Amino acid sequence: MRVAIAGAGAVGRSIAGELLENGHEVLLVDKAPTAISVERVPLAEWLLADACEITSLDEAALQRCNVVIAATGDDKVNLVVSLLAKTEYGVPRVVARVNNPKNEWLFNESWGVDVAVSTPRLMSALVEEAVSVGDLVRLMRFSQGDANLVELTLPPESALAGTRVGDVDWPEDTSLVTIIRGNRVLTPNSEDALEPGDELLFVAAPAREEQLEDLLSVRRDISGD
Repeated sequence: MRVAIAGAGAVGRSIAGELLENGHEVLLVDKAPTAISVERVPLAEWLLADACEITSLDEAALQRCNVVIAATGDDKVNLVVSLLAKTEYGVPRVVARVNNPKNEWLFNESWGVDVAVSTPRLMSALVEEAVSVGDLVRLMRFSQGDANLVELTLPPESALAGTRVGDVDWPEDTSLVTIIRGNRVLTPNSEDALEPGDELLFVAAPAREEQLEDLLSVRRDISGD
């Protein structure tokens, strides 16, 4: 997979290093000569250019990229790069870094963004995830399809403790993708029984989040009386 990263700062270089270790082809683009540090990521391609200019993106052959990551420290730049990548070059997957949470509402399909990653929001979510039991925590928003990655740690008092995954009447537009149980990561199947303390990761439509939280966290009278 070929990936172009706009922004060769610490974030961009770290992403490049991870992708290279996983066997991907990476191009780092930055307009600042001081950011071009080939020795730090020697296996990557490097381009000294302004990623907001069409001529630069032509030189980068963006049409050959499977993914573009807008990882600069400037939200305006990340939006422009995302829009150009999607509309001018038809890049299948565009991931954009959100620096200021106040700008998060802009990072959607209208600007060519498939996945928006807000570092402040993600750090806040991870703190909440570490201390919250029974509360739904939003970890990431997927712009394409209007869905979120959400997490909930199943509390002991949940009515679903001990219930098999296949017996749960899950809300529409939600999908249980992973169960984290202690040191194990489980791909859920219909026969798996939910246990107190399970960390459940869902992809869910925003409109279904409250319904999902109520289902998982509230002990309900299921006797029919």
